[in-house]
Amino acid sequence: METVWAYRGLLFDGTVVTVQLAIASLLLAVFFGLIGATAKLSSNRLSQKIAGAYTTLIRGVPDLVLMMLLFYGGQQLLNEFGELTGWWEYLEINQFTSGIFSIGFVFGAYMTETFRGAILAIPRGQIEAGIACGMTSMKIFRRITWPQMVRFALPGFANNWLVLVKATALVSVIGLHDLVWNASTAGRSVREPFTFMFTVLIIYLFLTAVSDVGLRWLDRRYNVGVRKV
Repeated sequence: METVWAYRGLLFDGTVVTVQLAIASLLLAVFFGLIGATAKLSSNRLSQKIAGAYTTLIRGVPDLVLMMLLFYGGQQLLNEFGELTGWWEYLEINQFTSGIFSIGFVFGAYMTETFRGAILAIPRGQIEAGIACGMTSMKIFRRITWPQMVRFALPGFANNWLVLVKATALVSVIGLHDLVWNASTAGRSVREPFTFMFTVLIIYLFLTAVSDVGLRWLDRRYNVGVRKV
């Protein structure tokens, strides 16, 4: 473990990048998920079909393939569009930005189904009661829909977050200097890849353990007064 300690700064920097990537990707995934769930539950057939195509595409294509397509193909499409319109000359999407958008886009589809199921689980009578009391749509959302949606969505949300944290390891393939990339580089340099990959395993277990503590706190927070069966 002396070699691991010697490279502690490199591993720490990689861990920071991994955590930043995971949090930023989660925020984007929640954004896409809320939009997707709203589209699927709307009365507009076009919105339903677009959201359905989005979730079907993500569930049918491996995450790594989509990441590679977005990293290489997305940048090419943006530059071709900029050249065609004359709005910009050349844009370079770095690995961190590409990783955020790729993971956020992929897990946005999973969040879509999580949020849609949570909204459907809310008793319709409560929303109708809010309307009967003269509550505005925003007030109904803030006082009735949102608190219960969060409570019903938390189990699926927790699972998505933990899987997302592990999925951040994929960005090392496109050259982002995250935890996996830095550990792999260090392991090759001293010819101890197993030692450094085992260290990565421990760090990821620590991140998921901390996440589990936070998610359990959220579960208690949003289930206050709810009887457990």
